[in-house]
Amino acid sequence: MSNEYFEALSQRLEKFATDRDWDQFHAPKNLVMALSVEAAELTEHFQWLTEEQSKNLNKDKLDEVAFEMADIYIYLTRLATKLEVDLPKYVEDKININEQRYPVEKVQGSAKKYNEY
Repeated sequence: MSNEYFEALSQRLEKFATDRDWDQFHAPKNLVMALSVEAAELTEHFQWLTEEQSKNLNKDKLDEVAFEMADIYIYLTRLATKLEVDLPKYVEDKININEQRYPVEKVQGSAKKYNEY
């Protein structure tokens, strides 16, 4: 995710909300709640599937899942915009932190948390 892409997306979503006078509803707390609801809707698609089924979604189910993921991405982008968080920068920073916390030689093949190994 480039900063240019993220900035363009943020601006497009901001215009979308402003044009519809929805910005008034996009307080950070509301966006977080909406994000949580969308994450639950994504979870619902996988709720009763086996692990194998979850890896082999048919085209229609995959489309539904992808749209739920898009909803999550949209709300997360709006939240970052509202809070003036440079999300691409924080994603990079978090990946760097995780690379330090989870060195390959110590965690390869393990699901343990960084403070458990």
